[in-house]
Amino acid sequence: MKLASSNGGTFRGTTLAVDGTPVHRFLGIPYAQPPSGDLRFHPPAALPGWTGEVDATGYGPAAPQNPDAADPGEAPLAWSEDGCLNLNVWTPDTGGPARPVMVWIHGGAYVTGANSDGMYDGARLAAATDTVVVAINYRLGALGFLHLAHLLGEGFGDSSNLGLLDQLEALRWVRDNIAGFGGDPHNVTLFGESAGAAAIGTLLGMPASEGLFRRAIMQSGTAERFRTPEVSARVTAEFLRLCGLDESTAGEMAALPAERLLAAQQRMQERIAAENYAVPLPFQPAVGTPSLPEPPLDAVRNGLNSGVDLLVGTNLNEGSFAVEMRPDLPDDPGYPDRAAAVLSAGGLPGDCAPEYAEALAGVLKREPRGKELLEAAIADSVYRQPSNNLLDARLRPAGSAGHGGTFAYLFTWPSPAMGGKLGSCHTLDIPFVFRHLDSPDAAYLTRGKAPQALSDAMSGAWAAFARNGTPAQPGLAWPEYGQRRHTMVLNDPPRLEADPRSGIRMFFAANQVRQQPVS
Repeated sequence: MKLASSNGGTFRGTTLAVDGTPVHRFLGIPYAQPPSGDLRFHPPAALPGWTGEVDATGYGPAAPQNPDAADPGEAPLAWSEDGCLNLNVWTPDTGGPARPVMVWIHGGAYVTGANSDGMYDGARLAAATDTVVVAINYRLGALGFLHLAHLLGEGFGDSSNLGLLDQLEALRWVRDNIAGFGGDPHNVTLFGESAGAAAIGTLLGMPASEGLFRRAIMQSGTAERFRTPEVSARVTAEFLRLCGLDESTAGEMAALPAERLLAAQQRMQERIAAENYAVPLPFQPAVGTPSLPEPPLDAVRNGLNSGVDLLVGTNLNEGSFAVEMRPDLPDDPGYPDRAAAVLSAGGLPGDCAPEYAEALAGVLKREPRGKELLEAAIADSVYRQPSNNLLDARLRPAGSAGHGGTFAYLFTWPSPAMGGKLGSCHTLDIPFVFRHLDSPDAAYLTRGKAPQALSDAMSGAWAAFARNGTPAQPGLAWPEYGQRRHTMVLNDPPRLEADPRSGIRMFFAANQVRQQPVS
């Protein structure tokens, strides 16, 4: 048993040995009031003052969600609307010098995922790097991102951003309590992957986030995942219909069983997935709302959170899961036309697909094959080029006072799964960062062949960044992105490259018509 002191009370956790190092684990800690009943579709409410002892020896429930269709063999997560706003803490010691704090935001397209996932167990990362690791839950799907301001009025202005507001509330809990777990509340780094990284990119553009974190790491995410209120209203209309309601009865959703909301959510996800060749994203935050008044990328360009150190990167083959796992449907066009649709959704003119194929051929030094063209179009439109937009929005003259450092990476180690068809796929970086290369959760992608040296380098770089604001460490010189667009290519061994795949980046920069809200 291990106790950690907080404001007014204590938490009872457990201690385990990790590679010979003791790590103290505190699980399922509530950070806000239950977001149910009268608080459904409303911002999170802070916990009242308390005294006593909280049992933190077991994981808390996930946010309400449907089973992950991408992994039908996995047991469904235990969820609870009442208890989902919880977090986990792993720490080498609750005393001694204050340690850097790394707060993980999970992915899952804003509809699935939880901090109890075995891949997000922070024990090994905390033990190897002497950091305090925190993993949080937040509201998902309709309960976290359904736009209701135009229907239900005052009090619902931020209903489309509740999942993000949950994350801010968790950061306030960290600020107020993490010292009792051995963490430094003044040195907090956010890190997350996929939707978790997109959430971080959005938080960078939310005024209420300023001062809650010092650094941020975005793995396969962007600052451009949002909708306008008008598009969000159309999504809401469809969701109401699937619930058996309409705009005049929208208020009844506050009392509907969560299972009924999830059933409607599932039907919406299936419809979008059938029409989408990339990544189905049924729920997104909305701009033009009280907490997110302007597109996050615009806010970053205008200097919001400019003092935050930022590390941004993608995996080389972000689109391979979407290409290999989506079944072909009778009405699907050929791969070039699918790629054209993906590029158009990413803000490129509808007739530019042949020119994109030429730019990709220039990088590959050969003509791309059909699936290869579609995969690259997904990777560039949904992940890599939006990440480049954020990096460029952060460009400042060298040595600018008051501006945080900006660093970039490209992860290129290929998975041996499916005969190598997946390449450096989406999510493959996670077990390297969390040091879980040999875990059952990572086995499908790593197949026992992942290089430990690369995991050591990545987890060490992430922790060095959290500690000092730079991912450089002995044996790994890592300069800022800067005008030369320095990018660390993460493979075995890592190498530094200036502006990798520059031909594609320049093609997007010349042709992308505008920052594109996801439809």
